[in-house]
Amino acid sequence: MLHLLGVNLPDQKVVSVALTYFYGIGPTTARKICSRLSFHKECKLSELTEGQLNQLSGVLSEMTIENDLKRQVSANVQHLRQIGTYVGKRHAMGLPVHGQNTRNNARTAKKLNGKLLRKYSTTSTTAFAMFQSPLSKHV
Repeated sequence: MLHLLGVNLPDQKVVSVALTYFYGIGPTTARKICSRLSFHKECKLSELTEGQLNQLSGVLSEMTIENDLKRQVSANVQHLRQIGTYVGKRHAMGLPVHGQNTRNNARTAKKLNGKLLRKYSTTSTTAFAMFQSPLSKHV
């Protein structure tokens, strides 16, 4: 196991596959990194030299990955919620954000977007208080 920038990478994997273990790097980005550093397609992580590993860590340190990317995404969502956009309200209510139907299938979005609700509030009713109509408070 190779420990690179806080992530354990398996030695027996191909470099482009092992790079996808980083949050924020998918297969396409991993192939671009490998071609930029001129690694052949079937090169395994254990076959890399110290110099190549240093080049790889240099390229990865320039990118926004792992905790920095997670922090940036959550800050973007918080900003959308704070300024009161439609997308921010959908995030706050735990509903789908990209225009999907909610009549039957919204389970995944309710799970994923609902994580924010559980993190910031103790009960689910307080999270919806700001989205209720003024008439429903008096009933």
